Amino acid sequence: MAIALSRVTAQGQISVPAEIRRRLGLGPGSVLEWDEKSGEVIVRRAGRYTSAEVHEALFGGTGKPKPGMDVKEGIRKHIRQRHARR
Repeated sequence: MAIALSRVTAQGQISVPAEIRRRLGLGPGSVLEWDEKSGEVIVRRAGRYTSAEVHEALFGGTGKPKPGMDVKEGIRKHIRQRHARR
């Protein structure tokens, strides 16, 4: 049974249903990854963070860790701010 249905427009676009956006945590700018296996198409959220985002979270553009910054907490804080639901 399908979770949701979408219709393809004349321009080849689709809308992602609200329930799917909530389940996958999608927002403006989110990237979806499309894969085909055995005649079925699988759609999933693409990798969440780029290496540039992780580097910026850790080093803030200086190339050196921020003083007193816990690495994991720094990444969490940056990603929360960057991907906050609006």
